Amino acid sequence: MTNSILRSPAARDTFIDRATTSLLSKQDASGLFEGEVVWCPAITAQVVIVKVAIDMGVEPDSRVDILKYFAATRLPDGGWGFHPESHSYLYVTVLVYVAMRLLGVEDEDPQLAPTRAFLAAKRDETWGIPSIGKFWLSLIGVYDRRDLHPLPPEIFLVPKAWPFSPYRFYCHVRYSYIAMAYLWGRGYTFDIGPLAKELRHAIFGTDQRGASATQRHALAASDAYVRPGYILRASYEVSRFVERWRHLVPGSRWVRARALERCRAAILSEQRATGFQALSPVNGLLNTLALWFDDPGSDVAKRSLAGLEAWAWRDDSEGMRYAGARSGVWDTAFALQALCAQRLDSPGVTAKILHAARRLQSLQNRVPLEGDVLHRDQIQGGWCFGDNDHRWPVADCTAESVTALCAVRQRLPDAVTSDTDQLEAAARFILERQNADGGFASYERGRGGGFLERLNPSEMYGQCMTDSSYVECTGSCLQALAEVAALIHDTGLRDRIAGAIQRGRRFLLGRQSDDGSWSGFWGINRVYGTLFALRGLRAIGCTSSHPALRRAASWLRSIQRSDGAWGEHFSGCLSDTYVPSLHGRIPSTAWAMLALLTATDEADTSLDRAAAWLIARQESDGGWPHDGVNGAFFGTAMLDYRLYNSIFPLWALAELEQRRERSRD
Repeated sequence: MTNSILRSPAARDTFIDRATTSLLSKQDASGLFEGEVVWCPAITAQVVIVKVAIDMGVEPDSRVDILKYFAATRLPDGGWGFHPESHSYLYVTVLVYVAMRLLGVEDEDPQLAPTRAFLAAKRDETWGIPSIGKFWLSLIGVYDRRDLHPLPPEIFLVPKAWPFSPYRFYCHVRYSYIAMAYLWGRGYTFDIGPLAKELRHAIFGTDQRGASATQRHALAASDAYVRPGYILRASYEVSRFVERWRHLVPGSRWVRARALERCRAAILSEQRATGFQALSPVNGLLNTLALWFDDPGSDVAKRSLAGLEAWAWRDDSEGMRYAGARSGVWDTAFALQALCAQRLDSPGVTAKILHAARRLQSLQNRVPLEGDVLHRDQIQGGWCFGDNDHRWPVADCTAESVTALCAVRQRLPDAVTSDTDQLEAAARFILERQNADGGFASYERGRGGGFLERLNPSEMYGQCMTDSSYVECTGSCLQALAEVAALIHDTGLRDRIAGAIQRGRRFLLGRQSDDGSWSGFWGINRVYGTLFALRGLRAIGCTSSHPALRRAASWLRSIQRSDGAWGEHFSGCLSDTYVPSLHGRIPSTAWAMLALLTATDEADTSLDRAAAWLIARQESDGGWPHDGVNGAFFGTAMLDYRLYNSIFPLWALAELEQRRERSRD
């Protein structure tokens, strides 16, 4: 039945055109597509803590909307989760509880009754809030900073050539910990008055500072993902001993002062280079605290505080919150590829595609970094994840932008002028992110060895210490490099691309699992990774008869549900395995369809059944409902990319229609 429906002229009008109209309705005035990247309330809670700590406060309207958001995201047990589908985490729950109290909600208020009950039931475990949570509580005097794991700023004096230098850490870790080390080294604590004592009692069952001394190594099982190993625990104790007796060592004060100045210079450099948005709100909040404590009300402090609003989201349904990322470039690149996958016979659709393409083209980073203290890789030619204002371009964002622009150029050759210089700059940026193993990293080429993961202090995240090689980044980069190589005339650059493609090909083929799948890192999980690996391999010349593609297609068919859908559960990201979900998932189904369409050339009844499942779930406005988390990072942090359910089903159905049209020609 589905086959006949999709082959009829009404199919395009009924399904694909409506999906196109729905997606285009989400385009903003600038031309970009962007959906919210939903994570957890911890960042919003930290924003409240920062604004109250520096005595700026939260505006009344924002206070109402933030409390509305907290109410909307609270779980039935009174806590808050680490992502939209997780159990309650102590880390998130404690921070939200503190934020609500700072917003003026009294402890006896009915809004807090479920959370008070949750904390009371967890009283024996609250000492085990992860270290980053203890650090945040220490900043407002709720946790004794003397019992934190030491964060000596002197580590940032270690030469970058040394294998354990912090300059080799993944950028998100590097820039967060330099601000934390600065705040710890200065001994900063913001005075929130008598409320600090109340919060200590409510959270830990005591109002006495110093009661945490015997609990500093505690870690709640609900929050733990990577427990500190022997080497890291030993380094904590050595650092604690050194810090205790540091004042007896000649020259130690001079070294500390120099280290603090290095950290402060790096914070200022980062804020200025990113237009005071920072790499992410995580380190932007810490940078703001550091600059405000040093010089309250200074220009850089005020601009850093204002820069936090770039991460804000607000709507009537869920109130006000702060996202962990903005995805304008990423979403737009995929939206353009989805729109270009269909027949383009509507002037209105074409005009919107060109509007988006021109906006995307304008967001390439063209100006080099200057005065960088932490030795960032250069950024010319790259695209960021959101827009280019914070100037942290990413390899796969650049690659997908290139692929999208090439798709528009191919489909609308009379309307698009190719910018060879832009493509060459993008190719050079991508090439600089290829690691020695042939895979591609994200923000920067990998700087550190795998042993650094043994020093992971985060406790809640995995694989976060180094910028590794990722299957998805590699697949995206190979596809973009193949596109660029066909369009440029610089023979030297083409030779570099050819070598990079061969190394990337070996990396992807070597990472294929025995069952035929590839692991993902930034999405859930095996279906997502397999899609990007297949796109990359197909773009560089692997045909449908290649054993790797045939095994991948067989694996995809083997995990299709009886109702025609695919569905993968986020827990597979924690175990690096394929875990089916209880029900079909819209992104998983669309990704699997696109992967099969990439891996195979022949008609496939699996695709017909999947299309029928998607069509049955299309809403009256042409979109698809949200059905859970679909993205991931660092193993445990799951995300809901809100626009994925508008982009990928349209893309899959349009590609299926195009295959059928080609088969009829």
